[in-house]
Amino acid sequence: MKNILIVLFLFAFGLFNITNAQTGILTGNVIDGDYNNEPLAFANVLVKGTSTGTTSDFDGKYQLELNAGTYTIIFSFVGYETKEISDVVITNGQETHLDITLASNALDEIVITTSVKRNTENAVLQIQKKSVTLLDAMSAQGIKKTGAGDVAAAVKSVPGVSVQGGKYVYVRGLGDRYSKSILNGVDIPGLDPDRNTVQMDVFPTSIIDNIIVVKSAAAEYPADFTGGIVDIITKDFPTKGEYSISLGAAYNPSMHFNDNALTYNGSSTDNFGYDNGSRDLPINRYQPIPGTFENRVLLTSLTDRFQKQLKADNFTNGANFDFGFTLGNQYALENDDKIGYQVAVSYKNDVTFYDERIDGRYTRRVTSGANDIYELDASRTSTGSESVNNVLLNGLVGITYKTNRSKLKVNLLHIQNGESTSNFLEQQSNTSGGVGAFEPLVKDGLLYTQRSITNLLLSGNHNWGANNEWDFDWKLSPTFTGVYDKNHRITPFQISDDGDYFISPSASSYPIQLWRNLTEENWSGKADFSKKVTILNRPAKIKFGASHNYKFRDFSIDQYSFTNTNVIVPNGDSNLLLAEGNIWTPSTGEGTHLNIENAFEPANAYEGEQQVSATYFSAEFNLSENLKTVLGIRSENYIQYYTGEENDGTAYTREKILDQLDLFPSANLIYALTDESNLRLSYSRTTARPSFKEASSAQIYDPVTNDTFLGNAFGKFDSNGNLIFDPISPTYINNFDLRYEIFREEGQMIAVSGFYKSFKDPIEIVFMPNTSSSSPQYTVANLGDSKMYGAEFEFRQNFGFVRESLSNLTFNANASYTKSELIMSDFEYQLRTAEGVLRTGETVDRTRSLQGMSPYLINGGFNYDFVDKDIRAGLFYNVQGKSLEIVGNGFFPDVYAKPFHSLNFTSNFVFGENKRSSIDFKVKNILGDERESTFESFRAQDQIFSLRQPGTEISIGYSFKF
Repeated sequence: MKNILIVLFLFAFGLFNITNAQTGILTGNVIDGDYNNEPLAFANVLVKGTSTGTTSDFDGKYQLELNAGTYTIIFSFVGYETKEISDVVITNGQETHLDITLASNALDEIVITTSVKRNTENAVLQIQKKSVTLLDAMSAQGIKKTGAGDVAAAVKSVPGVSVQGGKYVYVRGLGDRYSKSILNGVDIPGLDPDRNTVQMDVFPTSIIDNIIVVKSAAAEYPADFTGGIVDIITKDFPTKGEYSISLGAAYNPSMHFNDNALTYNGSSTDNFGYDNGSRDLPINRYQPIPGTFENRVLLTSLTDRFQKQLKADNFTNGANFDFGFTLGNQYALENDDKIGYQVAVSYKNDVTFYDERIDGRYTRRVTSGANDIYELDASRTSTGSESVNNVLLNGLVGITYKTNRSKLKVNLLHIQNGESTSNFLEQQSNTSGGVGAFEPLVKDGLLYTQRSITNLLLSGNHNWGANNEWDFDWKLSPTFTGVYDKNHRITPFQISDDGDYFISPSASSYPIQLWRNLTEENWSGKADFSKKVTILNRPAKIKFGASHNYKFRDFSIDQYSFTNTNVIVPNGDSNLLLAEGNIWTPSTGEGTHLNIENAFEPANAYEGEQQVSATYFSAEFNLSENLKTVLGIRSENYIQYYTGEENDGTAYTREKILDQLDLFPSANLIYALTDESNLRLSYSRTTARPSFKEASSAQIYDPVTNDTFLGNAFGKFDSNGNLIFDPISPTYINNFDLRYEIFREEGQMIAVSGFYKSFKDPIEIVFMPNTSSSSPQYTVANLGDSKMYGAEFEFRQNFGFVRESLSNLTFNANASYTKSELIMSDFEYQLRTAEGVLRTGETVDRTRSLQGMSPYLINGGFNYDFVDKDIRAGLFYNVQGKSLEIVGNGFFPDVYAKPFHSLNFTSNFVFGENKRSSIDFKVKNILGDERESTFESFRAQDQIFSLRQPGTEISIGYSFKF
């Protein structure tokens, strides 16, 4: 890795010369205040008292190169107010950004004179203020103030938004199923294609223009979101040449430089996020496995082809590090057109070590006379150590060509991720319903998962008409995703009373090596038209368009198990199983060999296809001078096909399991109480659909925890708990929102919101209703209708009202409270109240919380900007309330994720010639809180389902702009 860094530095310093600029650049956007913050093309931008000026392009963008100094800038457009902005400071070699919103003026010309605000977040607040939908946003400047290095760290500051596991967005306490993320307005699958959101930590903030979180639907948005939709908007290209390089490192005392960390021999390319082929399946999928009584030479040969290392080695691990660089520039062509490019490459290598990973599986006792036994029985407990090395490499290349009336853009994004895991676990297993003896086990695990996404975005924006009244946007975006579990090796042994380690498939499983392969292609295309019109003698706009999305997925599992003629393994050393001389041969008749059963099970493989065809129409108009109305209707035809085989041999070829044509109406009303305050009311209908995995019939086994996920392609439960052909239904949600907001100067604001949502057939993760198995099996099901309601509050305030010197100290706070009520289906209620399950004195309410929903969310932080010294510092707190993680079935209790209290400090220091250098210093999880999920049952002590201790991380980063 040192060689890589040296090459990058030499490349950057050799390619670009550092110059001492004597001028600065004024850039920004001119925004049309009458048309939902659309760009105002060809507006005039003039330096007062001079003939120096320019006009905004069709995208509303402008730029002026000026000598260092202080200026008054005049913005004007025919039929619109004229604004004079004084005290605009231009600094040598730096870019000053100034966004302006102009409103139309039917009377004589009005000149509004004001001073430039130091807080550049005002532009984003203008977007919120004028938006026809209820939304929250963060600008690039706002992100910089938080010190966030990626979108995951930045978006947590948005009201009602939390990030799970440092990656996935939850909006208004609703889980991934009800939140959605898009890139530049287009769907993009994540590194986990079964999620509705892409991992937020894969996008460096250096390439981000804005992050928009939409909380009320409009016709032009996809219908499959309920909590919110997060639109990550990348930069087109810079107004001048920008080249930067960054380096960073992070240290966690509880994880890094630990002598007891675990590792194993991987491949030479693991540090680049992919396997070089050394972990590929060593034999043909359809190769029959002979027994010891038939083709015995072949059995030896096949067994010998598998990886020999089955146990991790101890070593001293390192710390996290990252680096990246960005390149960008634009060039004016002879015909005054512009062409620009943006390149961003980033690399992260994160090291995680848990010296005490804890997992538990607990049940209620259901034997005769157990109604007075309240405490839960452990069916399986697991403790041990685990090391994870996660490598993330991503690159973004964008080229934009802009004329006076159109813009064409090509973006290519590739994300490569490799995750290598080594663990050693000590387990206790009880398969006798809590009344038998525990069977002690040990388990070695060597795992590797490789993920990749390649996304190409072709887009165009075209404007025409005498007054630029027509606008046409189109996008075509293919995405190719791969997720490969490559040569997972799990080797469990039972420990006898005499201390011997032996293979015991009845207590755990045979030693296994498995491969899971998932490939997916996603094709998205959309076309949007809009036209400025006049309705009721006031400015208005109509929008209409269509989109089509096609997905295809291929999923399969290959699993091979091993046994030994002598089941006792000396000292429990897994590496002895396949060591040289220990593999079964015909001459000895002893040793380790492959089991004879078929390794590939067609029932655990499937192909899925999905098509979503949509059209929409909306009208935006003013019923009165202060009341804006947006009415829209969207139609989506959703079709899902399944190809696969059931366990009984029943085969399906492109079986149509879902075919829904739905209408999704939306209405947004915005009443401007004053120039600085709005009252909003909105209604929309949205949906949530099952993922490919959930809508398949595949059985996906986790050999580390012994849990199994069962797809639910053809089933709801009958009265006996068996799955019957009745495919899982999509969820439909009616959404109502009310919001009052006040926008004040210098980025200050107050907003209060209330919302109500009703869910029909919500899809939930649930334990299978099977009390005969001590190893949990999960599936998804429609368990009853639900409703939720809640409130949000946001407050941004600086302390200039105390004294002028504190005007740069800002307090940001937002909080949300949510209450959900799901009415249980008859089947779930019967499971929870069945004989032998209900405890003495226990009653079961027919209502419970919605799975995955958090009852409250709190974000708060102080930020201080030492303007004269170019230092920013902030302290930020985030917590999400206890949420129902897995729905119980009576035998297995409910599992709840407990609150995680996150307190983080961040600071940024800019220095050097022309302020090209900056240093970031951060401390994450100052409180050292734990991530814990527990089983909860009537009058019983809570028991651990999962417990991880992330520790406290200290990081430092350096960046340099050329």
